[in-house]
Amino acid sequence: MTIHTTRASLTARPPFSFTHALKFLGAFKPLQGQQSLADQTLTRALSIGDQTVVAQISAVAESEHPALNVTLNSVNPLSADDQQTLHDDIRFYLSLDDDLLPFYQQADERFALVVDYLYGYHQVKFSPRAFEAACWAILSQRNPISVARLMRQRLSEQVGGSLTLNGETYRAFPLPETLAGLSLDELNSAVRNVRKTECILDAARAFMTVDEAWLRSAPYDEVENWLRGIKGIGDWSASFVLLRGLGHVERMPEVEKWLLAAASKTYGSEALTGSDLQRLGQRYGAYVGYWAHYLRAAG
Repeated sequence: MTIHTTRASLTARPPFSFTHALKFLGAFKPLQGQQSLADQTLTRALSIGDQTVVAQISAVAESEHPALNVTLNSVNPLSADDQQTLHDDIRFYLSLDDDLLPFYQQADERFALVVDYLYGYHQVKFSPRAFEAACWAILSQRNPISVARLMRQRLSEQVGGSLTLNGETYRAFPLPETLAGLSLDELNSAVRNVRKTECILDAARAFMTVDEAWLRSAPYDEVENWLRGIKGIGDWSASFVLLRGLGHVERMPEVEKWLLAAASKTYGSEALTGSDLQRLGQRYGAYVGYWAHYLRAAG
């Protein structure tokens, strides 16, 4: 089988460290087994229309003018528009345009140590498209990560597209229009949980009707209300999708045990509460979501 290849270079706003992005992905349990991180290169499958594309992403150099080399591999040639869409998806996924300097300038004394440790790390979102993040939020609710990961894997294997490159098969998570076209029984054969299957179907139908550009740029409250209209999306799920799926960093995410533990490690207290976290995060203003994510990424 002939593989068509295109190459491009994507600039990143400095400071930028692809090494930190790869470290985060390597430790991020929900996506383990869904990508390759060999030789300082991220390789994962993406979808464009009815085609699966394998993207290979590596750093040109970590300098004053950082950039990434991106190779797109596909069975059918990609049009110029499709290439641009995929490049835009990668830019968004790796947050290449985020301006970290105003965020860093607000660092308190203790958080400055985290900034030093993660200097140049741009948030790696859950996926290039928010629909996948919404599905993960549904699958992982009241579910061990290992079980949710198996559900997600079965969805990709049974419904998503795939492409084999250099002897390894990469599977793309299905698009909303693909899942929306399935019956409840067909989809449940992969999910194996009727309640979650109903929620995934509702999410697929909802995401088919919305412009993702609006989800990324609209006011936080409007997007939150839209998400809350999807079956199975509550406070935590909406917060997760807003931050990790859409890059809305202007609000504190829902407080979880892992966030309290990470904050306690940074700020030297074993008894931090949700109120303490809100107080500590106030100084970060429009970057409070980035602050919370950095606490999580620092471990």
